Amino acid sequence: MTTFNLTETTASKISSTLTRLRHQMGAPAVGMVLTLVVVVDEAGQYDALRAATDAAREHPSRILIVINRDSAEPNRLDAEIRVGESAPGEVVLLRLYGELTEHGDSVIMPLLLTDTPVVAWWPGGCPEVPAKDAIGHLANRRITDAKSAQDTVAAVASRDASYVPGDTDLAWTRLTPWRSLLAAAFDQPVGKIERGVVEASPGNPSAPLLAAWLCDRLEAPIEVADSGGPGLTGVRLVIEGGGEMTVSRSDARLATLSRPGHPDRRVALARRPTSELLAEELRRLDPDDIYAATIRRLAQTNEQADPQAKKGRRS
Repeated sequence: MTTFNLTETTASKISSTLTRLRHQMGAPAVGMVLTLVVVVDEAGQYDALRAATDAAREHPSRILIVINRDSAEPNRLDAEIRVGESAPGEVVLLRLYGELTEHGDSVIMPLLLTDTPVVAWWPGGCPEVPAKDAIGHLANRRITDAKSAQDTVAAVASRDASYVPGDTDLAWTRLTPWRSLLAAAFDQPVGKIERGVVEASPGNPSAPLLAAWLCDRLEAPIEVADSGGPGLTGVRLVIEGGGEMTVSRSDARLATLSRPGHPDRRVALARRPTSELLAEELRRLDPDDIYAATIRRLAQTNEQADPQAKKGRRS
């Protein structure tokens, strides 16, 4: 891999350098399918870059890492460009100083690949309304992660208020294996579900999302209960007339599915790294209607439990 550093540079110089490096490598054609813009601080850039690079092996991308530095310093843009035959696309780390920290969209706009989707990802803190953020406004998809918030449950509960088609959250993506397993469990008649409980470690933001999804699909009240973790540990659904359907996971790798009249079944249900979650989201660039319905249901459930929450969302 070739690394090229530019200090006190401009977006046009970065773009021309990328073109020159591609020609030097004998690969003038741009074979990338999207632009992934990662907005992160200096402390989180290493992990975010590693996850984005791993995800790009499935989706060759131009990865733009936007790192806001000291806004009190003079205006400056530093860039670190990484390209190579073994790299899944191109990586550009952009460090913004001074007033540029408020105008990241102007910096990245000349670097976006033409006629390809743009995905914005905030691995850490995110804007209150991602679609209204300057960088988020340029993106077809906007990925946040409630897990990184100080109050993770409150963060995921607020997603409905700011939702615009194209938004998603990795707290939702983490549920894909759980949702697939639970949906498959209903392929054979189970009976009407009266109520249920989702069990997870305290503060897990995926738990209320899973409860809201089940509530929306089963039209039954689903609560969230704390467990010893790690992460999601179980779902218990009470069947009308007696009996329970349960999924229990204690080691973050394997789960046991139990249904009345069926032998227990052990299934793989491992917790996934961020790179796999990101790769899953990059496979679909259309709005996620099921996610939208789930956060809407979560908001409705919270409003019924606390009428003041509805007033707060409208103020």
